[in-house]
Amino acid sequence: MELVFYTNPMSRARMARWALEETGQPYRTEIIGYGPEMKSPAYTAINPMGKVPALRHGDVVVTETAAIITYLADAFPEVQLAPPPGDPARGAYYRWLFFTAGPYEAATTMKALGFSVPPERARMCGFGASQSEVLDVLEAAITPGPYLLGGAFSAADIYVGGQLGFGLMFKSIEPRPAFQSYVARLQARPAFIRANVLDGALPG
Repeated sequence: MELVFYTNPMSRARMARWALEETGQPYRTEIIGYGPEMKSPAYTAINPMGKVPALRHGDVVVTETAAIITYLADAFPEVQLAPPPGDPARGAYYRWLFFTAGPYEAATTMKALGFSVPPERARMCGFGASQSEVLDVLEAAITPGPYLLGGAFSAADIYVGGQLGFGLMFKSIEPRPAFQSYVARLQARPAFIRANVLDGALPG
């Protein structure tokens, strides 16, 4: 089945590109421009939100970066980007994917927009009272290392490491040494380097 990757290099779709490169599978890239093209009927038929990335695998369409990365890991089990079903490590694998897509994403966006949660309303937010609380949890998760699941690199590292990498680049998170060393280790992977070269050569 053909893999088609809908992306814009000036976006977090770069994380999905990295995951595709980790699978080693051939795929076709469709660059979607910001503005009218991304909101066009042709593209919103693929992703109704009019955002990138999106992935088509035969008749299957997947949107949302974390979902695409998770889907690829399951679609190509031979590359071992996820613990197999039934493996106890599957719990931590899902935990950190969803923690980063949920509490981390929300806390980081709120901070970037200048919003703060009144202490008396912290219980209403899945990320608690502050971004620092979320970062403390992620720092503790990656500190034993070298990867989230110990010695095994997984798709969870692509998403968590990709998000932390963007956070460090755009100074939206604290440059904690644990984050810097974890991201540097991940960005040394051949698949990340290939993905970065491919996206760097594309028009935004």
